[in-house]
Amino acid sequence: MLDDAEEIHPLFQGAPRTTEFRKLRKRLVRDVREAIEQYGMIERDARWLVCLSGGKDSYTLLAILNELKWRGLLPVEILACNLDQGQPGFPATVLPDFLARMGVPHRIEYQDTYSIVTDKIPENRTYCALCSRLRRGNLYRVAREEGCSAVVLGHHRDDILETFFMNLFHGGRLATMPPKLVNEDGDLFVYRPLAHVAEADCEKFAAAMGYPIIPCNLCGSQDGLQRVQVKAILDGWEKNSPGRRQVMFRALMNARPSHLLDPKLFDFAGLVRGVTHD
Repeated sequence: MLDDAEEIHPLFQGAPRTTEFRKLRKRLVRDVREAIEQYGMIERDARWLVCLSGGKDSYTLLAILNELKWRGLLPVEILACNLDQGQPGFPATVLPDFLARMGVPHRIEYQDTYSIVTDKIPENRTYCALCSRLRRGNLYRVAREEGCSAVVLGHHRDDILETFFMNLFHGGRLATMPPKLVNEDGDLFVYRPLAHVAEADCEKFAAAMGYPIIPCNLCGSQDGLQRVQVKAILDGWEKNSPGRRQVMFRALMNARPSHLLDPKLFDFAGLVRGVTHD
């Protein structure tokens, strides 16, 4: 990695020069490149709306994408976007000041979805589903207004695993967040370039860089969320068997429909003896 001030993107200026950090940075770049290439995310000369919440994951996403673009490995235009949802006490100047200082093209969009969510959802219920729908709808609108072909989100490997187990435990289906999909209207891609990145790496990277983290006080302050419970289970498994998360993640990339039970995915009725089936 280059570390001279004139040879790196401003997002990396002041980066630690330790061997440990260099390895972390290299690993993040490798994992993001791998996901982008493996899932076919690049449309040459496309414009991406990169969603920035102010959390460790979105800062990591923005930095690594700009690293790849800086090195000529990501031939797309990047527009960072923060959706200010009107949460009380939200530090509205942090992200625009940071993005301007870093020289990152951006748009700050204000939409008071907080009042809608708190009005519609009782205090003892979780806000996540409605909050997510409102946020996504506004981001799709902004992407269209800005001529973007893709909305890029900061969900990482651990988010994907947690969603899988939430669907398994509570939804009765085998499904998770895909790294690439087309929205319901069919006019925008949704990408998750951090799909192969561990949450711990995002946390280490953002902390080492000293990015101004903004906590989510709307959803993150609620106790007893299903995602929190699932995360605790995964943390326990990882503690008892280090590397378990990565093994489970690889399983999501190695599905065998003939060894599951969904007749829509595999023609069990059409099985015949004497013929090899995958």
